[in-house]
Amino acid sequence: MNEKLLSVGTTYIPVTDIELASDWYAGKLGAELSYKDADKAILNFANQSFFLVKSKENQSSNFYDIYGEEHFSMTFEVNGLNALKAVHKDFIEKEIKVGGIENRGHTGRNFVFYDLDGNKFDVWSELSPIFKEKYLISR
Repeated sequence: MNEKLLSVGTTYIPVTDIELASDWYAGKLGAELSYKDADKAILNFANQSFFLVKSKENQSSNFYDIYGEEHFSMTFEVNGLNALKAVHKDFIEKEIKVGGIENRGHTGRNFVFYDLDGNKFDVWSELSPIFKEKYLISR
């Protein structure tokens, strides 16, 4: 296949307070701050660049499906069920709002978590094969 889009470079996340949000992402998720001003912060983690963009109140990256269910717009991956359980426990200890570990009827397990502004994210226990191959990760 001749792919034209090779990678996702940046993800934009709406936040109401750049200072609080950038501190939260750095302290809770281990993000590395590379730039910050009054309107945005640029963070690096999970092999990607994230822009926190100052937004109006009650904005989020979440969306609703046709049944009214709220969805996350992004899934982070970890390497296996033990890693998922460890991250889940760590997030609870860091007082991050998290859901329970779920069996959604497909390979692996998942849980959701939220940032300070209610942006909902997913964590999945399965690394993509391309990521494993690129970074020489075995199970």
